[in-house]
Amino acid sequence: LKGVLSELKDKKHAILFIDEIHTVVGAGATSGGSMDASNILKPVLAAGDLRCIGSTTYEEYKNYFEKDRALSRRFEKIEINEPSVVETVKILKGLRPHYENFHGIIYTDQSLKAAAELSAKFINDRYLPDKAIDVIDEAGAFIKLSGVSRRKNINPKDIEKIVAKIARVPIRSISTSDKAKLESLEEDLKKVIFGQDDAIKSLVSSIKRSRAGLGIPGKPVGAFLFTGPTGVGKTEVARQVAAILGIELLRFDMSEYMEKHAVARLIGAPPGYVGFDQGGLLTDGIRKHPHSVLLLDEIEKAHQDMFNILLQVFDHATLTDNSGRKSDFRNVIIMMTSNAGAREMSAHSIGFGETQYDTKNKGKKAVEKFFNPEFRNRLDGIISFNPLSVKIMEKIVDKFVAELNEQLAIKKISLSISSKARNWMAKKGHDPLFGARPLSRLIQTEIKDILTDEILFGKLSSGGKVFVDLENDKIRVKEQGSGA
Repeated sequence: LKGVLSELKDKKHAILFIDEIHTVVGAGATSGGSMDASNILKPVLAAGDLRCIGSTTYEEYKNYFEKDRALSRRFEKIEINEPSVVETVKILKGLRPHYENFHGIIYTDQSLKAAAELSAKFINDRYLPDKAIDVIDEAGAFIKLSGVSRRKNINPKDIEKIVAKIARVPIRSISTSDKAKLESLEEDLKKVIFGQDDAIKSLVSSIKRSRAGLGIPGKPVGAFLFTGPTGVGKTEVARQVAAILGIELLRFDMSEYMEKHAVARLIGAPPGYVGFDQGGLLTDGIRKHPHSVLLLDEIEKAHQDMFNILLQVFDHATLTDNSGRKSDFRNVIIMMTSNAGAREMSAHSIGFGETQYDTKNKGKKAVEKFFNPEFRNRLDGIISFNPLSVKIMEKIVDKFVAELNEQLAIKKISLSISSKARNWMAKKGHDPLFGARPLSRLIQTEIKDILTDEILFGKLSSGGKVFVDLENDKIRVKEQGSGA
């Protein structure tokens, strides 16, 4: 350092630029000695023999540089703010020739504008112009390495693809396969969720609105509260939406967050507590999967603090963890399930009139009583799930049989069921209070338990066919082994 300083003294109007200037504090000091790089600089700076510019971050300035008062007062502190999108476009235009020469391609003005705008909107953990420069650099490398079309121009669609990969969000100009998924989303959900058409329609409308770019900026894709009896498909809707769209399902059971201290696990432990440096389960999950379905199961069991945390997520689509890092919820579909009002809905009505409307009204009042107005006011919809009828139960029998067939296919066994047996199981397994779960148990006792021994020790050990029929008001399972 002394050699550099003596060289600079001889050169007129020389400027010394030190990047990461906080590293000179304590650099080269021996144990017990006070002489370090910063103390060598101080007399030269005080005498005015040297012009020096240093750069560092806010955090490192506060933690290291500012603590050396004698050194910090010899510098004028100038804060460099993040440039705007318009300024970033100008910076990118200045850098354009360097990247064009390196990658051997041409950046259009529209692609540079798209890089600045999309990186500002979707890449949250970094700053402009750095993230926009990375996007155009990666886009150039991608086109150069793919070499399929041999084209030279980079257009906004290429930038969209790169930003979508970096931020792990869907591409704005939707591809054909994504279009087909969205178009058939409502029909696909109705094939696996029965009797809840209103709930599905409201949910699908919100998802399509967001993907069309007509959603409210700075808010999640949708925030829904599903209410209704147990076993009618509230949780299943979230699972199926994630499966059909091909995105991650983040499920948190609220029975684990009934205590005040347990809620802290979602955003991280406060300073001074064990696990402070580990981050939060919810914030880390959303940071890893920014485009996902967030399912908060049985929300009524959660501690009151959970509702307070969710208010800011519904309003601003951000959540800050204990270390100050923000998680972005703008591409998250939030679904909450609740059994609040289920008991009131199951109570018998007194007098005349439509029992269905009376039941729904009771459930609605119970939900309004349990969830406070500021929470309900921020939701995109409180969707009431209906009790299952016998007709719907017949469809659910078909669904469960299809699932059983998938399991049996591994053992080379195929199962078919007669219409009589199907109707009997739908009626026998029907209970408006408990939804589809009694039917699942019925199939387990009447079919699965009988098949178990046959698969392990009997006719079906090496595969075969199974026919389920009804005889004398009882289910009969007829097996035919592959060797028969």
